[in-house]
Amino acid sequence: MLIEKIKIKMMSAFETTIPSEIDHALNVLDNAELIMAGEKISGRTRELISVTALLHDIGMINAKLKYGSTSGPYQEKEGPSSAKILLEDENLDETEIERICYIIGHHHTFSKVHGTDFIILWEADMLEALKKMIGKNNKDNMKAAIQKNFQTKSGIRLAEKILLDRMF
Repeated sequence: MLIEKIKIKMMSAFETTIPSEIDHALNVLDNAELIMAGEKISGRTRELISVTALLHDIGMINAKLKYGSTSGPYQEKEGPSSAKILLEDENLDETEIERICYIIGHHHTFSKVHGTDFIILWEADMLEALKKMIGKNNKDNMKAAIQKNFQTKSGIRLAEKILLDRMF
């Protein structure tokens, strides 16, 4: 199965460089799966969103090696070529690979978010970022962050449940 093969490749890539990113990628995948279930996303689209979730931060490895930094712009710069290598020999057509690489190459740039696949990845990743803010933000700020960053009904419900319910 494609997702399992990509999961193994992702884990192997991060294992020796940034092992903490394995859990992050798996958490983003879990979030994406919950959002996709709520939005009734299935089939190949679901599979490709899952692959993107697993590989969205893969650029961190080369960013760390080349620039000594894993910041967003470096991840976006290095991510597509790293993802392409991991997607070789996986029976994906060129259009699918290009879309996955586009999302990976812009996943820190809100103005580039378009399409349900990208929106779901954005929400799944943003949920992990906002979890780190629990206790550092008040409820109104968290509500504003949800309103700004979440578009799907399922993503909004999940964010409210996880983020707001944990605050109080």
